Amino acid sequence: MPRLIYLVNIPRFFVSHRLPLAQAAQDAGYEVHVAASALDQESVAAIEAAGFPFHAVAISQHGTNPMNEITALRTIYQLYQSLKPDIVHQITVKPILYGGIAARLLGVPAVVNAVTGLGYVFTARSLKWSMIRTATKIAYRVALEHPNTRTIFQNPDDRERFARSRMIRRENTVIIKGSGVDMDQFRPQPESDGVPVILFAGRLLWQKGVGEFVEAARRFQAVGIAAHFVIVGYSEASSPSAVPADQLESWNRSGLIEWWGRCTNMPEVFAQSHIVCLPSSYGEGIPKVLIEAAACGRAIVTTNTPGCREITHDGENGLLVPAKNDDALYEALKKLVENAALRQQMGTRGRQIAEAEFSLERICDQTLALYAQLLRS
Repeated sequence: MPRLIYLVNIPRFFVSHRLPLAQAAQDAGYEVHVAASALDQESVAAIEAAGFPFHAVAISQHGTNPMNEITALRTIYQLYQSLKPDIVHQITVKPILYGGIAARLLGVPAVVNAVTGLGYVFTARSLKWSMIRTATKIAYRVALEHPNTRTIFQNPDDRERFARSRMIRRENTVIIKGSGVDMDQFRPQPESDGVPVILFAGRLLWQKGVGEFVEAARRFQAVGIAAHFVIVGYSEASSPSAVPADQLESWNRSGLIEWWGRCTNMPEVFAQSHIVCLPSSYGEGIPKVLIEAAACGRAIVTTNTPGCREITHDGENGLLVPAKNDDALYEALKKLVENAALRQQMGTRGRQIAEAEFSLERICDQTLALYAQLLRS
């Protein structure tokens, strides 16, 4: 049995985005291990309950303390040295950088990296983050030069940016669109009667467009257009872009929006919604929430940015607007709130797109084929 290690920042992300892939790999004959920080014991328990050995590594999602980063690299190196994997699948920035360096030094036979978007490092606009961005690019060049590796990008824009910046050779890349959605679990449901519900769901970061979403709610309220603006998710305090929980609570108390907090039954949340909105300027890969929305037959309003436009075809299953453009966002939401027939038409088309391009089965098959290709090499 080839030994496979998944390396991620946080267990919660693995459970939400990669657990079905790990199960598919196990069914295909791999001995699967999972490595991440151990801060979220609920998710660690879910990983172990699924039958996967869990290994805690000293990696932080957003930390920048140099000594802590050296410790993270050392613990990942020690893990790879101990387990001697045949293949590693490293997901997001720090696992790719530190795992990639460790894999090169130890001669791990095969390496898969997954760039799930450019994220905060490549979109932040401060001197500190400019310096971190420069260092990250150099580190990528080192980490991505393993002799038997492929790096997965979720959209072609990100791949081109990496290639143009000479962080990677284009021939060592592949496009796999997202982490996949279970089309049986996320199914279309008829729209509920009553006032339309406009849903924002995801990590509650300013760069994800929470502020723009709330501004749209203010405009609807000011002109008397009936709609419920609902936010689902939780404040990620460790992120420099986090929306504070007290700000969310203040909006909720004022009646401007409804904050439902963290919800685990997302198909039911989509069933209660009429429109799904993600006005993101973040460095997205392909937002899973938009794939889920399309699978559930819900019209989408999002930004014309890399990742978001991969799942949202303007005028077909949703509307694309420029990032950070409050006027365009308001008009797009207003158009769909006032036209139920158009929403439903877009929802039907969205389901077709999700089934054709973003199903969990398709993504797992493509990824397992990549593993097999690298192991043969």
